[in-house]
Amino acid sequence: MKKIFFAFALFLSSGLSSLTFAQTPTENLQRLGLTVPEISQPIANYVKWKQVGNLLYLAGSGPKIYGKVGADLSTEEGYAAAKATGLEVIAVLQAATGDLGRIKQFVKVLGMVNCTPEYTAQPAVINGFSDLMVAVFGEKGKHARSAVGVGSLPNNMAVEIEVIVELEDK
Repeated sequence: MKKIFFAFALFLSSGLSSLTFAQTPTENLQRLGLTVPEISQPIANYVKWKQVGNLLYLAGSGPKIYGKVGADLSTEEGYAAAKATGLEVIAVLQAATGDLGRIKQFVKVLGMVNCTPEYTAQPAVINGFSDLMVAVFGEKGKHARSAVGVGSLPNNMAVEIEVIVELEDK
């Protein structure tokens, strides 16, 4: 019995106990070595976000990565483009809320992939965004999602992602 207790205590001290303390999104960004960029300006006549009640609607964001997935870019490069878009989305969320801790949950994500007509791995590309949101926000980052292929996107960007999040009450 002592051996079992010792093994369990050793198991807990090996890092599992650190999982019991939730980290903030900002701490998770630091832990992952990620830097949130400055938000880009809208390229047309719209705003980056609109709040209605406790819901925050974000306009589509895209990376500074250009080309068609399936022709100019691989699935892995598309994944990286979606992850880069995720950092832009986090920057917009930070600007809109003043505190990433105000995000109660991600509700819905629409991921659009600029791709060739025969390309079918859009979900694998948009996973770059989804994986980042879960890494930064934990369970709050999980979301309902659509991942679709489109014939083109503004300025030939590789992906565009729209987001709806629910905010904590002030």
